[in-house]
Amino acid sequence: MRKAKIYKPSKTAMQSGKGNTKNWLLKFDTLDTGINPLMGWETSKDTMSEVKLEFSTKEEALNYAKRNNIDYYIVEPQKSKIIKKSYTDNFLK
Repeated sequence: MRKAKIYKPSKTAMQSGKGNTKNWLLKFDTLDTGINPLMGWETSKDTMSEVKLEFSTKEEALNYAKRNNIDYYIVEPQKSKIIKKSYTDNFLK
């Protein structure tokens, strides 16, 4: 049976804002990976690994997976720790 990961994407290092991090994603795991003999890249004949389904809540993603008999695992988002600093802290040490 296919396994899917349900997660909330984190912001990339190239972003300063939290765009594209509000929705939950259901993404299928890649099966049968191999090395392309021509280019040397990692490749797969599994087209389901390219499917990403977007949901507004975690419960919607869970209900979809249960309705369609998809084995799934959940990766909970980590809370970011905000440390408030002052500009003068750079010069006080």
